[in-house]
Amino acid sequence: MSTTQSERLRVLLEPLVSSQGLDLEEVEVDSVGRKRVLRVVVDSDEGADLDAIADVSRALSAKLDETDAMGEGEYTLEVGTPGAERELKEHRHYVRATDRLVKFQLGDGGELVARILDVDEEGVDVEVPGVKGRKPTAKRLVFQDIAKARVQVEFNRKNKNEENAEEA
Repeated sequence: MSTTQSERLRVLLEPLVSSQGLDLEEVEVDSVGRKRVLRVVVDSDEGADLDAIADVSRALSAKLDETDAMGEGEYTLEVGTPGAERELKEHRHYVRATDRLVKFQLGDGGELVARILDVDEEGVDVEVPGVKGRKPTAKRLVFQDIAKARVQVEFNRKNKNEENAEEA
């Protein structure tokens, strides 16, 4: 997909997605043989449930039908959320990942897996899990030192309600 088409689609769709209370995260067009697929990824601070996805999907479909942004020919519109192991690119992504375990690739070539505790304009405060009985340690990462960050899936993590029940 050309950058021009991507930009045109983003300009066309972003106000509509925003009017639904969501953020437009990605717009991607793939060609598979003769078929084209337009993938739109949306999210919000509260997450996007199935009803919100269905509402925005209908709104985007109607808008695309009344324009020629996708050109001639058939295409499939897929609207979804970023997924469990999302890459963190924008400040809002880091905020949404607070309390989540994240794998950071650092600009100096290092790597760190840590839980995000707090986010501000300059960077993130994280907690590095303790190893072999050691206590977790706090660390500060500034955004300019982070080359890449991706949320990690945790299958056995207790949620806050379970933790609070155990403490009582």
